[in-house]
Amino acid sequence: MQAIKVYNLRGVDELIFLDITATLQGRRPEFALIDDLADECFMPLTVGGGVRSVEDVRGLLEVGADKVAVNTAAVEYPELVQEGADRFGSQCIVVSIDTKIGSDGRNTVWTRSGTQPTGRDPVELAVEVAEHGAGEILLTSIDRDGTMDGYDLAMIREITQAVSIPVIASGGAGNYEHMARAILDGESSAVAAASMFHFTEQTPREAKVYLREQNIPVRL
Repeated sequence: MQAIKVYNLRGVDELIFLDITATLQGRRPEFALIDDLADECFMPLTVGGGVRSVEDVRGLLEVGADKVAVNTAAVEYPELVQEGADRFGSQCIVVSIDTKIGSDGRNTVWTRSGTQPTGRDPVELAVEVAEHGAGEILLTSIDRDGTMDGYDLAMIREITQAVSIPVIASGGAGNYEHMARAILDGESSAVAAASMFHFTEQTPREAKVYLREQNIPVRL
């Protein structure tokens, strides 16, 4: 709760809250918790974790989520993306795609909080969910997540060039230049970051100023 209050003050454009243990534990989303968080959140709020049905999507939207992210369900129950988009609008449905590089050097999709390999090609999945009505894709490199070594630019670019919907780059942000490269070279529509704001003195406000200096349009 305190983190949300801090981000409200720091000018964050959007907050993404993912309950990464919900699916592993077979839990539905914690609607009461999201209700409390939404009351304190004065920016668009995307919520994911444990979403397995249209009823889950509806429940999260009713307690204050602006968008709902689906990850494992987008692979195991692909019809959920279409049903959610048809029922609530594409703008509400975010598909979270987690990728990991295998021993053969290929990026593949992993589900269940990065514990379950699917063997699926990320680009093919991105195209599929876009066709099914997803409004955005949250693309996360598991290998780079938390490292602060930079985003997987090649993977981001493959996805952005294959779909016409916005792609949010996630996993690896360590400085403002990393963010700029994800947008300018990876062609992402937005960037997500956590560790660099939690463990360094860099701020969302300074990130926006830097991106604007690189001629990237941002809201200050």
